Amino acid sequence: MSEPLGDAGRGGENTETKTVLHTLERGLLVLEAVATADGAATAKVLSRKLDIKIGTCYHLLRTLLATGHVVRLPGGRYDVGPRAASLSRHLQRRSGPSPELAVILTRLHNKTKETSYVSGWYHGTLILQHYLSGLHAVSVGNLDVGYTGHMHARASCKAVLAFLPEEQVAAMFEGVELAPVTSRTITDYDEFVAELARVRRQGYALDQEEFDEGVSCVSAPFFDDSGSPVGAFTVSVPATRFRERQAWLTTEVREASSMATGLLRTGRLTVPSASD
Repeated sequence: MSEPLGDAGRGGENTETKTVLHTLERGLLVLEAVATADGAATAKVLSRKLDIKIGTCYHLLRTLLATGHVVRLPGGRYDVGPRAASLSRHLQRRSGPSPELAVILTRLHNKTKETSYVSGWYHGTLILQHYLSGLHAVSVGNLDVGYTGHMHARASCKAVLAFLPEEQVAAMFEGVELAPVTSRTITDYDEFVAELARVRRQGYALDQEEFDEGVSCVSAPFFDDSGSPVGAFTVSVPATRFRERQAWLTTEVREASSMATGLLRTGRLTVPSASD
């Protein structure tokens, strides 16, 4: 298992502010905002959203346009360009799940018809590796492949952290503010530790609108042959529907994680029979 490193609230990077190139930082923020806008971003919208002067925003967009990281669409809109898409492909190829884990994810998605995720370690950081949208997909904040933030608020992270040594978790969160993402987010570390203990006892984690209002998730970890937690399967559902289907969804997620654990321990993918 890759060892967790760094700042849990910032996705594993402990950056010295004195070394930050603010122009580059703003350019990356613009690129991320363009990507999340799905082709609807204009310079004025980006300037207002990111609190960047309009002149600076145009300069950053021209630079990103020249490097091929964004493309300009009719109406002054911008979208992700081929260079940025190439970065995404490289990340997904290197950090994505194995084909066998992808098969388990597809099975979970086909059975539940809900948005399904698999997460795992990448260079010491727990990241969202892949997801499949449900038939009635819910939009969960800025959650996307490669996302690492707000570990204290996400079911997938709690499912894995619960099975790490307590001192390792304490080191990951030392000096990290448990920021409120919603009104239901756990923001006290002692309460968070108690939540991890509850997850450990029951074998799965819940996110009851802690990361995104109106959305609930259930997640279960899977383990390698040494017993270390190496990832988790998750489904996200509108909170109203989740209350009706929680028990069944929990069973399905735990079955997927059990299949993954069996795969990692034996090298064989075993599909449970209908009577199991």
